[in-house]
Amino acid sequence: MTDLDQASLDDIDTSKPHPARMYDFYLQGKDYYEADEIAGNKVLEVFPTIKTTARVNRSFMHRATRFLAGEAGIRQFLDIGTGIPTRPNLHQVAQEVAPDSRVVYADYDPVVLRHAEALMRSTPEGRTAYIQADVRTPESIVGAAELHETLDLSQPVGLSLNALLHFVPDENKPYEIVRHLVDRLAPGSYLAISHCTDHFAPEMWAEVVEVYRKGGIPAQLRSLDEVTRFFDGLDVVEPGVVTPHNWRPDGTTVPGTSDEAVSMYAAVARKP
Repeated sequence: MTDLDQASLDDIDTSKPHPARMYDFYLQGKDYYEADEIAGNKVLEVFPTIKTTARVNRSFMHRATRFLAGEAGIRQFLDIGTGIPTRPNLHQVAQEVAPDSRVVYADYDPVVLRHAEALMRSTPEGRTAYIQADVRTPESIVGAAELHETLDLSQPVGLSLNALLHFVPDENKPYEIVRHLVDRLAPGSYLAISHCTDHFAPEMWAEVVEVYRKGGIPAQLRSLDEVTRFFDGLDVVEPGVVTPHNWRPDGTTVPGTSDEAVSMYAAVARKP
């Protein structure tokens, strides 16, 4: 994609917080607005380790992508809920391992669209594309022309739903969404998910969810069993569904990391 949709850019509402921009705030980025900073600081007041959560989650994405591009031999990736670009982005991680990797990003936030150019800087051997679409209408993603111009769905794909599904409450049928996406992928494809949980600190996370909901952002935390359910019918890769810092650690650590401080589950699974 080369032409940005100016109408979509004009639709950016800076008066209300947005999860992608709040995540950028947690990662100490620079592409958030005052409303995002205010909401982010409210989250910090009730859950002081939320920045640790964001950094650990980002590290999991890097390791999962290296695993997929390396050990699993995946050369095609679909990253939904991309968020504001933060180097290294998924395509940079994948193409460092396999320069011919092809990556399609999808997000519905016009702010991400504004920064899509950063997601398009592929290696000469590979390719990237960006789709502005909402995961709640999954066919708008897997049926998009930009996707089919970049990926061959008859071949395995690595599907990344990183820190996304806790913003898809049950009324939006998240399990059906994931199943629809996976069903469109070839055997040998992989699904990578990270998801916030209130298991380790329920009272604090109840307050976090309240901050998001007051900002107009739907949020729903899920238990280990509920996160594991997203992988029904798939072969979960060792070590299974675990806290993200315990998923194939590579020796690098984020200061202050603990299960309670991170409060997420993560896993990678293969489609038979």
